Amino acid sequence: MAFRKLCGPMQRKDDMTYWLVANPGAGDGQKDRAFWLEKLAGAGISNPECCDFQEQTWEAQVQPGDVVMVAGGDGSVNAGARLCLERNAILAVLPSGTANDFARNLDLPEEPADVCELVQRGETQMVDVAEFGGGLFLNVAHVGLGTLPVRESQGTTKKMFGRFSYGFELLRRVSAKRGFHAEITCDQAFLRGRWLSIAVSSGAFFGGGNEIPQAMADDGLLDVIAVKPRPLVQLLLTFLMVRFSGKSPERTSTVVHLKGQRCEILTSRPKTVTVDGDEAGTTPLRVVCRKHCLRVIGTTVVSTGETASRQPGLG
Repeated sequence: MAFRKLCGPMQRKDDMTYWLVANPGAGDGQKDRAFWLEKLAGAGISNPECCDFQEQTWEAQVQPGDVVMVAGGDGSVNAGARLCLERNAILAVLPSGTANDFARNLDLPEEPADVCELVQRGETQMVDVAEFGGGLFLNVAHVGLGTLPVRESQGTTKKMFGRFSYGFELLRRVSAKRGFHAEITCDQAFLRGRWLSIAVSSGAFFGGGNEIPQAMADDGLLDVIAVKPRPLVQLLLTFLMVRFSGKSPERTSTVVHLKGQRCEILTSRPKTVTVDGDEAGTTPLRVVCRKHCLRVIGTTVVSTGETASRQPGLG
């Protein structure tokens, strides 16, 4: 992985407001509002405006240049991004969830106190956002097998295995799935066939740290990873090859990797779509990448594998 330093300290306003939104159900529940208030105070951010996404009356009070601090998982961060885009505010992520994939894109510190110091310094960067229908996502949208961890890894499994519950559910169910028919259009590339899973990514990580080869959260491109139905051993070998090489295989009968600014997925019958850890309707799925539209607190952006520019097509 590579890292790039971007932008600099944001221009502070005398009347800039810090807003804190904490999801009490995120992760193991330990990093709640009280936890982050203590850490923020230690960094010099005292008495932020505390609010909740369930009560949206406060959102209209957010002003351009304010900092919206979201303590939660990727689903909560998604909601925070939507608000910041609407209000021209700045998103600050306080990682508190199970996967925290968007935080990985920003290479945020592991220590909460260090994250709060970063927020106080106010260094920012611009990242991409993927838009679909009336929604958006920062990490990944899934169709097919990739939606199962969201729909089924809840309760005991999620509490016991944490971010590894995603992989646990996939391995448990993969042998029972024969795939689905779909057409994939990515800019000028077109594919038709039977697929086990299709992922459309705006960032470089999914499922609690799994890397998407040759991807980054600010390149202005979507990465489409489509997996064909294959025996479990073949799927695992392909996964390991991609994992250790850091790039998509040039030729494979298992995985297809496309890049483009626009993507459309059509299925023969409606299939569940999940985005950033939450259900978001059914196919068809049409996604557009909006480049550098979201300002976030952070100093770096992660680049996985070899990210030299290339034409959309088979990877």
